Amino acid sequence: MSDNTGYQYLDDVSPEEQARLDAVRRYQLTDQPVEPYERVAAVAGALFDTPIATISMVERDRVWIAACQGLHGVREVGKEPGLCASVILQDDVYVVNNAADDPRTRDHPLVRGALALRFYAAAPIRTYDGYRLGTVNVIDSRPRETTERQLAALQHLAAVVADELELRLMVVRSSAAEQRMRETVG
Repeated sequence: MSDNTGYQYLDDVSPEEQARLDAVRRYQLTDQPVEPYERVAAVAGALFDTPIATISMVERDRVWIAACQGLHGVREVGKEPGLCASVILQDDVYVVNNAADDPRTRDHPLVRGALALRFYAAAPIRTYDGYRLGTVNVIDSRPRETTERQLAALQHLAAVVADELELRLMVVRSSAAEQRMRETVG
């Protein structure tokens, strides 16, 4: 089955996950340039002093990187459990101090592969209607510890991204309404 956007709805997705995926799509963010989010990623990396910080959207079969500091040319990664795909299953900040030793992440391709990810901390980006769309996260190739203040700041940055998404949605809906009005009048 598909809708008027051409998106294919698949039977193997739970109704809850389908609603979450619909929420991801309503912001029309994936595969678009997103300069405001680059600044948020830069601030996250500076707060944790990590070489990599990203803003991600978790889709059905991939994690789309909306913004990235320190990892050039990467726009998507797989949706394997342990990192972004696991963060969106909870409301709290998700921290992995040493991914090579953590059972949640030690088999993840980004841990075993060339990136050799060791530290990962992420806060879910939650919409006002409760959907977790993606993450604001920081990454390092060495194990690290965090402070409560850093984790609180990461949550605040995720809330800033959620606020920006709501503003984006208002612009998208306003433009669509204006276009419909022009078509009706013209």
